[in-house]
Amino acid sequence: MTTTAEKNRMRSAARLYAVQALFQMEVGDQSAEAVRREFETWRIGTDQHEGEEMAEADIPLFRSLLDAAVNSQAKIDQMTHQALVVKWPIARLDPTLRALFRAAGAELLQPGTPPRVVINEFVEIAKAFFPEGREARFVNAVLDHMAHQARPEDF
Repeated sequence: MTTTAEKNRMRSAARLYAVQALFQMEVGDQSAEAVRREFETWRIGTDQHEGEEMAEADIPLFRSLLDAAVNSQAKIDQMTHQALVVKWPIARLDPTLRALFRAAGAELLQPGTPPRVVINEFVEIAKAFFPEGREARFVNAVLDHMAHQARPEDF
């Protein structure tokens, strides 16, 4: 029996893997299917990858975020672009941030998880990739704007 805390950890891991997979798709110019297979076969839940223990993840959530990010990328990128300042277009963002915004945008476009939970989860992921903290505040502001746009009824 999986506890609530374990389910939450698995959902958090799925979000992190989705960001990593989207990053890999962009910088490695790989298809979603190839990256999905790699993650599900060699990374998610395996004992180790590149010397690090890899966490179990909520596979349906991982797949859902990856599919939605790919299928709704134009809409998600438009939401991200609208949240950015004019002098900082999405193309100028670090690829890790682009991947993070796409995964978060994918979850915000789906009903279910409250927007505040999505924002908090992805801010934590930003902190893992950018420990100095500036990016986490930036991610929080952009995702808050995106959440208001994607689900105004939740605010």
